[in-house]
Amino acid sequence: MPETHRPHRIEDLPRLAGATVAVRAWVTTTRSSGKIAFVMLRDGTGYVQAVVSKKDVPDAAWQACGKLTQETSVEVVGAVRADPRAPGGGGVELQASDLTILGPSDAFPITPKEHGTAFLFEHRHLWLRSRRQVAIARVRHEVVQAIRDFFYERNFVLVDTPILTGAIGEHAGTLFATEYFDLGKAYLAQTGQLYVEAAAAALGKVYCFGPTFRAEKSKTRRHLTEFWMVEPEVAWNDSDANMTLQEEFVASIVARCLERRQAELAELERDPGPLERVTPPFPRMSYTEAVERLKALGADLPWGRDLGGDEETLLAKQFDRPVMVYNYPRGAKAFYMKENPADPRTVLNNDMLAPEGYGEIIGGSQREDDYDRLLARIREEGLPEEAYAWYLDLRKYGTFVHAGFGLGIERTVAWICGIPHIREAILPEEAYAWYLDLRKYGTFVHAGFGLGIERTVAWICGIPHIREAIAFPRTLYKLWP
Repeated sequence: MPETHRPHRIEDLPRLAGATVAVRAWVTTTRSSGKIAFVMLRDGTGYVQAVVSKKDVPDAAWQACGKLTQETSVEVVGAVRADPRAPGGGGVELQASDLTILGPSDAFPITPKEHGTAFLFEHRHLWLRSRRQVAIARVRHEVVQAIRDFFYERNFVLVDTPILTGAIGEHAGTLFATEYFDLGKAYLAQTGQLYVEAAAAALGKVYCFGPTFRAEKSKTRRHLTEFWMVEPEVAWNDSDANMTLQEEFVASIVARCLERRQAELAELERDPGPLERVTPPFPRMSYTEAVERLKALGADLPWGRDLGGDEETLLAKQFDRPVMVYNYPRGAKAFYMKENPADPRTVLNNDMLAPEGYGEIIGGSQREDDYDRLLARIREEGLPEEAYAWYLDLRKYGTFVHAGFGLGIERTVAWICGIPHIREAILPEEAYAWYLDLRKYGTFVHAGFGLGIERTVAWICGIPHIREAIAFPRTLYKLWP
């Protein structure tokens, strides 16, 4: 291919005005006016209009132009012309000199007309191509990158925790179970927290980041059975320091999105005003104070019951930024939370509630560091002691004050984007029919690769066995810790 025809990304075109370029992209819309056609293109980096004039292109290109349908993949060669009025947002358009169809598209099921939510989620793998879904995906990417940068800049170490585990992190009734060779049942992890507690004793400041699973039969707009969560753990942090870290963390993520994703938030028609107010300190109140405030607002919440979605929404509406509720009743929270010495009915924990009705985005606590109290709580919950022997060991060999929290990515993305349903904040998960659809609607040349982290780490470190390259390896005979 000639030098000038090496494919360029649409995002690069504004700085190439006057040059002749080739663009490979998908057709979003076409319209024709006699001997001129206007073809809107997208390539994942932006949008640009190609102007195809019959007199300027070969006959084959003009014939191909007449066959274009939504999502056809094409290569367009042409001159980049500056025009601040050009649709697409880049201030340029493409004056075509050639057009080639690379991959035809069947009649695309998602048209410009209104579609119901059920229909759109049935075609989620194709809906991802819409401007709205592209904007959400880019905000999600920014949230994830902001999280990694926040912890990297503060010398936290990423620890990869198991997806398959023999230990229960939260509630036994919300677990997905499977048989694990000859070792009995294994569970899809609800949390990596227990493992990062072990890592905190070695590295001080750590976090894990990955998918978690909850077998909750809930169909609300706030719940998914598989979602992504980041969970930091810090040695020597108590509950107050934990809440301060949470404030800094969330404010940093929001500020990053406001700085770098203005165009995407505008595409989503997200009012930036509420996000601009997300600055520390956040309001804090005890669970008992929250119950009293909710009763004054007309809610019927007896002391001792966890806050539900309605109570969270009602409470959060009273503030212009996230609110932190701390020291919940011990019976409403997990076994690993430290008993509050000032009020043994409660634990040293907190939830962070996002404003605008998005609910809990963070749950955190100071962990129980006393061996006897932790063992008593495990027995009280009826959990298998043998599965937690390693976790109890952390209290036998140099126990220490520590605290951490978990932030759900999808709820956070939904809140920042201002979207009504958490399902829009994550990719689809259907069977292979959707994968075949990708070849029906604008198929395209593409490539990728996979790199195994453990083998790569073992090679770089020069260690003899891959098991040393991950904190908690899973093998034929290894399910614990």
